[in-house]
Amino acid sequence: MTKLCCLAAVAASMLAGCNVTDDDEKSAQELNVNSRYTVESVNITGQRNVAIPDPLRSELNSFVGTLYDHSALERAADRIKKELRVTDVSIKVARGNEPEQVIVNFEVTRSNEHIFDINVGKFVYDSKEGWSGDGGATMKIRGNALSFGLESNSDTTLERYAGVRARFERKKLGTDRLSVRFDFTSYHDEWNPATLAAAPVSDIYRWRETFSPMATVVIADPLELDFGVSFARFRVPFSTPAQADGQETAAARTESSNAVVSTLRYHQRWGSEHDSQLQELNASYSISSATTLLDTDRNFTRQMARARYKYRHARHTVELGFLTGKISGDAPLYERFVLGDSTTLRGWNKFDLDPLGGSHVVHASVDYAYRIFQVFYDTGAVWDRSPEQRQSVGVGFKKEGFQLAVAFPLRAGRADPIFYAGMNF
Repeated sequence: MTKLCCLAAVAASMLAGCNVTDDDEKSAQELNVNSRYTVESVNITGQRNVAIPDPLRSELNSFVGTLYDHSALERAADRIKKELRVTDVSIKVARGNEPEQVIVNFEVTRSNEHIFDINVGKFVYDSKEGWSGDGGATMKIRGNALSFGLESNSDTTLERYAGVRARFERKKLGTDRLSVRFDFTSYHDEWNPATLAAAPVSDIYRWRETFSPMATVVIADPLELDFGVSFARFRVPFSTPAQADGQETAAARTESSNAVVSTLRYHQRWGSEHDSQLQELNASYSISSATTLLDTDRNFTRQMARARYKYRHARHTVELGFLTGKISGDAPLYERFVLGDSTTLRGWNKFDLDPLGGSHVVHASVDYAYRIFQVFYDTGAVWDRSPEQRQSVGVGFKKEGFQLAVAFPLRAGRADPIFYAGMNF
């Protein structure tokens, strides 16, 4: 009986050995052979102009001078796939320039850029203002991107506007540091009763269109400059004397707001989403100047500065935000500053703060999150003549772009909170 058991064990081991293919044996042998070589250099190939974050580049450089470790390189390949958002990453090994050394190439494969990409840029519900959202499709062909989208927004400006937007963009124009784009928007507008009661009739437009040719120059990574021209038209009513009895009747005319626009942006990140610690800074300064040189009906200058700093350590995240702006001249209502939406003075209704918006604004915020739970504090003012500081607090939950929150304005009397829900706000 003992002999039979031994024979069965031997037979089973022989059968198990038959399941190993020649290819598997060859791959195993190659890995064993490579493990005695030193890594001479590490490269990412397969795509032109691959932007590699500094933490990822540091990790890849750490392999140089060490023995070939295929399992560690596989983990690095998985991180490359996530960081660069590519379809596939394969490891290729080549003979080095020196004996007993190898060159490691991570070959990346992106998904086809000529297919459509459907996206939802923003989708938010405000218990005071209702739903706002925008979404569209983008098609990329040989470095060109063509986008088309639909938008309905009552969150960020005084009016609720709804309509279409389109963009053509050339990512590279002769050099990686220069790109161009052409934006077109056409919106129909509706107004809150508080704004209609406070605004002159000649400021209430029913539709507006904008065409903006723009260029972006990378001055020195991570600093870049946008510049171009914005040509805007909007339909406004005005009063004319009636021919019969001398009374005034309402008519309409098309006005223009043509401006030179420019934005200087800075974006820097230290660490990545896969690291235990991450820091990120976004800052910008923008200016729009509408003058008679552009044959405009509205003359104004609008300046705005923004900054946002994010610090994450393990499961704790702190974000600090700041913005300030000033308008001089006669700007249309959609250019005026607004607080009291889903990102500024959360908990306040913008029409209670100022139904016409303001020519001056200042705002600061602090957000703290532990895992998906978050609390926040906002303070700011929007004004024409004299500022009045407002404050608000709130709590909520946020996970991968989706957010639920309730915010309370800090004021005397009855608390009147606002509830927010949605994505990317």
